[in-house]
Amino acid sequence: MTNSDAPRVTLGPSDLAVSPLALGGNVFGWTADTAQSFAVLDAYAAAGGNFLDTADVYSAWAPGNSGGESETVIGEWLRSRGNREQIVVATKVGMLPGLDNLRPETIRRGAEESLRRLGVERIDLFYTHRDDPETPVEEIVTTLDALVREGKVREVAASNIGPERLAASLEFATREGLAKYVAVQPHYNLVSRDTYEGPLADVAAEHGLSAVPYYALASGFLTGKYRPGTAVDSARAQGAGRYLEEPRGLRVLAALDEVAAAHGAQPAAVALAWLAAQPTVAAPLASARTVEQLPPLLAAAGLELTGAELKLLSEASA
Repeated sequence: MTNSDAPRVTLGPSDLAVSPLALGGNVFGWTADTAQSFAVLDAYAAAGGNFLDTADVYSAWAPGNSGGESETVIGEWLRSRGNREQIVVATKVGMLPGLDNLRPETIRRGAEESLRRLGVERIDLFYTHRDDPETPVEEIVTTLDALVREGKVREVAASNIGPERLAASLEFATREGLAKYVAVQPHYNLVSRDTYEGPLADVAAEHGLSAVPYYALASGFLTGKYRPGTAVDSARAQGAGRYLEEPRGLRVLAALDEVAAAHGAQPAAVALAWLAAQPTVAAPLASARTVEQLPPLLAAAGLELTGAELKLLSEASA
């Protein structure tokens, strides 16, 4: 499949046409070295994928890393493949140690450093990585608008923001004629629904924003590889394993197994298809450390769940 005939969704009121699966870049330069990362990126692009998600803080938490590793790998890949125009690149500011706020000078410096590491002239989608209650929304929005006007950023978005601050940001931007958020990136999946469903999703819907949920597979739990009594060799095993300790986790696995069997699909594809079917969700975000992990993620885009199947999964996860 070429990028021209691959399925696309539009992010909110923007003209950004993206794949219905966003590929997470948090593993690049961390659990996936450059060669592995390039292989995953090549396979994703070959399948028609065009939506890459990274951040300046990826992967500052890993020993020997200082942040920016993922952006650097993606930048090298874009240059080596000569495909910059076909790829929508999203990155973020506000969580890298030393740049972990949203003051105007921080946003601006973060953008400049991300542009340099990515080797691009413009960031397609620039997120505030988490809200900074110490900085007024007026200062944040005005700074982001300036980056858009200067041509350094195409569209802006917000991750890890509450409904009140999101609404205030959108209302200020509308009133002043400034660049508005077109998307939100909440923590949202079949076993973590409370953060997004309710007031935050309501604000997104009211303003026509798209959601690009992260932890869409709950650190790998929703792939189905975590089961009672099994050990998984993964950097995220501890985070994913905690869902096995609650009754809801086992209910969700059972529902995923049932729906997956009916479609001849993997649980991961079903979990992503459920998420994609939720109001406002445009493109769930998932990462792959190896090429072998990609197919079930990509399969989600072509998986149509019935109303009964969506209800079964929603009730199991309630």
